[in-house]
Amino acid sequence: MKTKKRSTGKLFVGAAAPGRPGSESARYLRYLTERRNELVETIRHMAEMESPSDNKAAVDQLGVWLKARFEKLGGKVRVHAQPRFGNHLQVEFAGTNATKKPILLLGHFDTVYDLGTLACMPCKVEKDRLYGPGVFDMKSGIAFMLHAIEALQAIHGEIPRPVTVWLVTDEEVGSESSRAITEKLAKKSAAVLVLEPSAGAKGALKTSRKGVGEYTVRVTGQAAHAGLDPGAGQSAIVELAQLIARIARFGEPKRGLTVNIGVIRGGTRTNVVAAEAVAEIDVRIERLGDAARMDRKFRALKPTNRKCKLEITGGVNRPPMERSTGTISLFAKAQTVAREIGWKLEETAVGGGSDGNFTAALGIPTLDGLGGVGDGAHATHEHVLIEELPRRAALIAGLLAAL
Repeated sequence: MKTKKRSTGKLFVGAAAPGRPGSESARYLRYLTERRNELVETIRHMAEMESPSDNKAAVDQLGVWLKARFEKLGGKVRVHAQPRFGNHLQVEFAGTNATKKPILLLGHFDTVYDLGTLACMPCKVEKDRLYGPGVFDMKSGIAFMLHAIEALQAIHGEIPRPVTVWLVTDEEVGSESSRAITEKLAKKSAAVLVLEPSAGAKGALKTSRKGVGEYTVRVTGQAAHAGLDPGAGQSAIVELAQLIARIARFGEPKRGLTVNIGVIRGGTRTNVVAAEAVAEIDVRIERLGDAARMDRKFRALKPTNRKCKLEITGGVNRPPMERSTGTISLFAKAQTVAREIGWKLEETAVGGGSDGNFTAALGIPTLDGLGGVGDGAHATHEHVLIEELPRRAALIAGLLAAL
């Protein structure tokens, strides 16, 4: 597929100067600033290898390329073959201190964009921004993993401690095939660094995320001719409408608990009393205990029309990432690294979930939002700020050295 001609290095010179010239973090920043073009090209190359969650062949093609890149750095790669989704990648770096538990670098290389999106959303550089499908969520984060490890090896000869890189291929569609492995690897790790996109213009890290749930409410009624014998019918649509009004009141915004009836469908024709109607509902929670609270509300639903049948399925499938003491400690270390390169790092809470929710729920210290600074995740204007790339990668290198 043709894309616009790659920009020359002259577009990218002039990154921010280090804050403390003598610090190790400043050394990482200088190294990565000198290779900013390479960072850009790594992200661009991955974005131009489209990898939609539902196209195994395309995702696996990118996986082969990533495997080669990590092996070139000396990583021991294990491919977790999958029949439906792309193959997941586990990469082990021994490090110089084998007595320590590894740090888990967590991410995904599937995207929400259909194959062929590059035709209308090409990778391009405009005003110090790199645009393209998946550059923000989260191929820039994967580039930081690669280049941070390279920087540590170049400066110290080796990574100072064991590191596990875990890249999955189904995060955008629920992490069904990868969750168990993610949790297994997290239990063996001292901490988890999630290279998902940062938050906002200042690139805040994510120290808490809401848990995510999905419920399906299905009503079965009785079909009948709407003109000849309407009384013989039992409308599933009418019943569902009444249930929806009740479900909409399940939300408790002050508690951080929200409910969104996102999809409704039902009936077959206007002259037929609807025999079936379905609602698909998104639920978000801030506290793990609220999963059971919400579930009780859904399971307690009863049909108003006793001649209709009600089926409730689903539940909270991604627990919340709560702001734990372990996460607070990780964030403090990240702030220290950031200060060494003249940067005030901030934290925030967000409503969306990531695979970091799984690891945090296990009690493993987890810090999220360590990826690129930009905007437009899942949108046509998705981009990362080129100027921020070296110091975000330097932050990862500094954390791996400090933890």
